[in-house]
Order: sequence, then C-alpha cells, then structure tokens
Amino acid sequence: MTTRAESSPRRGWFSNSFEAKEARLAWFLILPTALIVFGVVLFPAIFSVWISFRDVGLNNLNDVFNAPFTGLENYKNVINDYAFKYHNLQNWGAAVTTIIYSFVSTALTIVVGLGAAIVLNQPFKARGIARGIFLIPYVAPVVGVAFAWSWLLDPRPSGVLNHILMSLGLIELPKAYLATRGLALGLVVLFQAWRYFPFAMLMLLARLQAIDKTLYEAADVDGASAIQKFANVTLPELRYVLGSIFLLRLMWTFNKFDDIFLLTGGGFGTKVLPVLTYEFSFRLFDFGKGAASSMILMIILVVFMVFYVRIVMRGTEE
Repeated sequence: MTTRAESSPRRGWFSNSFEAKEARLAWFLILPTALIVFGVVLFPAIFSVWISFRDVGLNNLNDVFNAPFTGLENYKNVINDYAFKYHNLQNWGAAVTTIIYSFVSTALTIVVGLGAAIVLNQPFKARGIARGIFLIPYVAPVVGVAFAWSWLLDPRPSGVLNHILMSLGLIELPKAYLATRGLALGLVVLFQAWRYFPFAMLMLLARLQAIDKTLYEAADVDGASAIQKFANVTLPELRYVLGSIFLLRLMWTFNKFDDIFLLTGGGFGTKVLPVLTYEFSFRLFDFGKGAASSMILMIILVVFMVFYVRIVMRGTEE
C-alpha cells in the first residue's frame, strides 16, 4: 500500500511537467558559463576586496586565508603614499594624474573620432578602404603599436622624430620625449586618442548614417551654414551616443594599464593608479596594499559613474 506522498505527483523543480524540464535544461546550459564567470570575474573581485583588509605578502602567500586582519590600514597606507598624493604642479601624484589622463584622453578620443566619422560619412572614392585604414590603430596589437611609437620617439639621434627634426635644423640635440615630465604625459594622452578613436568613430558613424536627411534639407531651406547645421542638427542627434561613448571610454581608460606601462613604465609623471597597483603588488609584493589601491580606483570610478548617469545623462534626456 503506497502512502499519499509516494502516490502524489512531484511538483516544482523535480516535476515531470514541460515547464520544469525546460527550466532544468536552461540551468544546465548556463551552468558552465556561470561557473566561468564566477571563477574568472566574481571570485577574484570578492577575493581582492577581502585581501585589501589583510596583511598579505610573500611571507604568508602560501597561507593567504589566515593572513592577519589590518582593517583600513592598507587604505591609509595607499592614501599617505608619496606616489599617490598630490604634491605640486610638478608632481601631481597617481590619483590626480589618473583623473587628468582619463578625462583628457577620453575627450580627445571622442573629438578625433567625431571628426573621422564626419569625414567618412561623406561620399568619396575608396571610402570603404579609408574606413578599413582608420581601424588599424584599434585592431593592431597594443604591444606592436606601443613599440612602434617607442621607436618613433627613440631618444637617440637615430630615432625617427629626432632624425627628422635634426635634419630640418629644428633641434640641435636629440630629445628624450618619453622621458620628459609633462611631455611624456601629453604623448601618452595622444597615443590613447590615436589608438582608440576608431571605437568612437564606428559608433558615431553608425548614428550619423541614421540621421533623417530631411532635417538637413530643412536647414538648407532656412539658409543654415555648415556650422549651424552641425550645431543644431548633428550634435543634438548624437548627444546620447556621445554620452554613452564618453562613459565607456572613461571607464576603460581609468583602468588602462598596458598603454602607459609599455610606453613609459609609469615614470616621468605618467604614473596612474593601475600602474601604482601593479608596483605595490608585484614590485613591493605588498598584495594587501595593491588590492586597497585597486579598491580606491574602483570607488573613484563608481562615484563618477553615479554622478554621470544621474546628473549628466538624465539632464540630456530632459
């Protein structure tokens, strides 16, 4: 004789209904991706937060889960570190340098990308080839283009730029462009704009091609000049795309490590927070301090994102 529990049909997750089977299949299909995301993204992020409150170095790296708790000591050490703090106009510190580098290079990237998009939106011969050429900086390996720039800016007389300027009589002695404070940061910003303007160009070009042509025809009827059409038709139609590109590029630039590290190694006034985090972790082997530095970087970025989305983007929608 069977009991009521044994004779009643199964419900919920273990039901034999079509909906339950479909749900089990869906979870089974997304489980590998979920495990990869947890192992590669979520767990390292959570672990980094945990390490930022611990004293972790080479002496206890084999027993990191029992590392002593230090509270906010790592954060205090980062904020009070000489390389982090602002000192004067000649020494901005990593925090201020990161903010200036990120904002200026992002703005310049968008300006160059907008100019390229406007040019490539015009009909001319070999426009498709030109679009492909414009994508080269973005699709080329960062190591290759960084070393190409280092070769062009080589401080020796055989360096390309030095050789050209000395041949023209514009300079008498070779210059170390990437080893000059101020100039090095400007060149890194220029490299960032040159390398990533194709991303902005692609997004803006797609939006430019979707603008209703009748808007420009109406502006022509009203006698608007090219500048007036750009200010009153083109820019308003691009404002949402420009806002999204600015936010995305700023986030990526804020966390950018390889460009500066390959060009200058973070020296000569170009040390940003990602490079400082690397130095704390893999040169000083103070992993707790390095994790705290990365958390400070994240906090600055999150504060800006909240401000930008709630104030700037909402203002453009209104």
